Amino acid sequence: MSALYELYLKYPKISTDTRRIAPGSLFFALRGASFDGNRFAAEALEKGAAAAIVDDPSVAVDARYFVVEDTLRALQELAHEHRTTLGLPILAVAGSNGKTTTKELVSRVLAEKFKLYATQGNLNNHIGVPLTLLAMDASTELGVVEMGASACGEIAALCAIADPDFGILTNVGRAHLEGFGGEEGVRRGKGELYDYLAQYEGVAFLREEDDTLRSMAEERPTLRVEGYSEQEAEGIEHHLEGVYNRYNVAAAVAIGRYFCIEEEAIRRAIAGYTPDNNRSQREELQRNTAVVDCYNANPSSMQASISHFLAEPLGKRTKKAMILGDMRELGAWSEEEHTKMLQLALSDPAVGIVLVGEEFGKARAKLPDTDRARCSHYATCDALHQALEEHPLSDHLLLIKASRGIGLERILHLL
Repeated sequence: MSALYELYLKYPKISTDTRRIAPGSLFFALRGASFDGNRFAAEALEKGAAAAIVDDPSVAVDARYFVVEDTLRALQELAHEHRTTLGLPILAVAGSNGKTTTKELVSRVLAEKFKLYATQGNLNNHIGVPLTLLAMDASTELGVVEMGASACGEIAALCAIADPDFGILTNVGRAHLEGFGGEEGVRRGKGELYDYLAQYEGVAFLREEDDTLRSMAEERPTLRVEGYSEQEAEGIEHHLEGVYNRYNVAAAVAIGRYFCIEEEAIRRAIAGYTPDNNRSQREELQRNTAVVDCYNANPSSMQASISHFLAEPLGKRTKKAMILGDMRELGAWSEEEHTKMLQLALSDPAVGIVLVGEEFGKARAKLPDTDRARCSHYATCDALHQALEEHPLSDHLLLIKASRGIGLERILHLL
C-alpha cells in the first residue's frame, strides 16, 4: 500500500469511469455485476490517466499499470491511509431520511469557519466514501462524509474506512426494508455508526425528541452524546419544504454551535441554501406549483411528505393533486407499505391522486370501487408523460414524490 500511496501523492486525482477521465489521474479499474473495469484500463490511459490500477495482471502490458489483488479493496485501503495521514476530524452523516439535506446544511454552516470538504451529491456508498476522502488534501480542516446503507454491515464498513470522530443519525425509519430484513434490521444497521463512535470515543449528535435515537444511544453507555432539540430551528430562515426539514435545520444549528460558529454565520449559511437536487424543493412551473421530492422515497419519507402536503394551503392555486411513484427495495413489505401510503393519500377527498409504477398499481387494484376511481394509474413514467402531453394539468398545487428509479423528474417540463 505504501507504493500505491506514493503514486497517489504524485497523482492525487482519482477516476473510475473512462467517460470522465481527469488528465493526470489514477484510473481504478473497478468491477461490477455486468462490467470489468480492467477491460477499459488501456482506454483510460489513452485519454490521459497517468496510471491504471488493475487486478487482472494480463492487461498490465507496461509500467503505467499498477497491479493489486482487488481494485475496490485497494481504493478503500488507500482512502483509509490518506484519511489517517491527514489526521483531520471527520463528521459522518447517516440515517434513513434527510441525510443528504442535513449534510448540505451542516457543510454550509461549518464552511463559515473551516476549509471543508464534503460528500458531493450522494456519493455515499462503498465507492463514494473512499472517493470523498481521497478528494481531501492537506489544506482541508474538516471533512463531512455522508454514509448510505441498504443492509447490515455496510455502515460499519464505511466507518472502518472513514474513521469518523463525530456522527449524526438523522433518524431510523422504514427504508431499504428488503436489504435490512425489516425495521429491527434497519435499527441495527444504522446503529453501527453509534457502535463505532462508542468504541473509538467519538461524539454523536442526538436529537433529544427522537425516542428511537435516544433509546439506541442509551443502549451504548460508553457513547458520548451531544444532545440538541428541534427547537433550535425556531426562527431560522430556510428554503426547504416540509415540517420534517425542521429537524435537519436544527441539526445544522446544533453542530454549528458545537464547533463555535457565530450565530449570524449559522443563520446566513442556512438561509443561503436552496435545494436544487429534486429534494424538498418548491418550483413555480409553467402552469402549476410543485413540491418536488422525487430523488428518493421510502415509507417514512413518503408518509411525512403526504401528511405535510395534505395540511398545506392551496395558496394561489385552485386544486391539489399528488403524483406518487413506487418506493423501491421494500421486498416482502412492499404491498403493505404502498397500501398504507395510498390510504393516507385518500384521506382528503379533495386531493387528486396519480400513481406511477407496478407496486402502487397493485395497491390500487385492491381498493373499493369508489376509492379506486379517485386514483389514476400509469405503469411507467413514460406512460404518464404521454398522458400529460395529451391532457395537461393546470393551476394545481402538486406533490411529486417517488423513488429515483421511477424518474418523475422527467415530467416536470410538462407541468
